[in-house]
Amino acid sequence: QVQLVESGGGLVQPGGSLTLSCAASGYIFAINTMAWYRQAPGKQRELVALIYNTGVANVVNSVKGRFAISRGNAKNTVYLQMNSLKPEDTAVYYCNLDNSGENYWGQGTQVTVSS
Repeated sequence: QVQLVESGGGLVQPGGSLTLSCAASGYIFAINTMAWYRQAPGKQRELVALIYNTGVANVVNSVKGRFAISRGNAKNTVYLQMNSLKPEDTAVYYCNLDNSGENYWGQGTQVTVSS
């Protein structure tokens, strides 16, 4: 059974930084994609960034230049480095694993950007 556990959320002032972590356990196929999504109150869940098993990564335009996604050395951990945070970045952030077609979600971690 694959499980994803996120950590690193919290309250931060505008302009601040946070790093989210997600650790995947269980059988992870060599071909996989890990991603971060977020869902703000009253809004749909949206993709923030993704990274393929090859290391190729993409972030959406709204966070480009501020957020970066990376994998740990063990390849089953993914990070989201968030800089220059804005109040509109406030959301529950979810880790996602596409494990060669099988989809898994973490429980979510709250990020609140407020002064």
